[in-house]
Amino acid sequence: MHPKLTDDQPIYRQLRDRIVALILDNALGEGEAIPSARTVAAEYRINPLTVLKAYQELAEEGLVENRRGIGLFVNPGARERLLKDERRRFLQEEWPRIRARIHRMGLGAADLFPAAPPRTARTKARTR
Repeated sequence: MHPKLTDDQPIYRQLRDRIVALILDNALGEGEAIPSARTVAAEYRINPLTVLKAYQELAEEGLVENRRGIGLFVNPGARERLLKDERRRFLQEEWPRIRARIHRMGLGAADLFPAAPPRTARTKARTR
């Protein structure tokens, strides 16, 4: 995890979001252990109870499970459920604002997705 925290939201929420990002990025796969609360608390120099609050949220969401005496592990299907939620949130909350801004600026598909330069024999050989 990245050791820089911000003041824009509670620390426990930032930690929760970082674990979610690790799951979405496949840095933490199904069945893998998440870092211990003590390790994270030491890394960020914060109270272990703050980390436990973040981990409690993840457990309540069904993303991780506590294996008594062993640690917290990513649940099967956690990534797919997160992707579904993230896609829904993007399409309902973020995309309408982005689309409106694109429209206000007069951008079209050609501006947003410029044609890729033609591939030469040299670039074809490098990509193989």
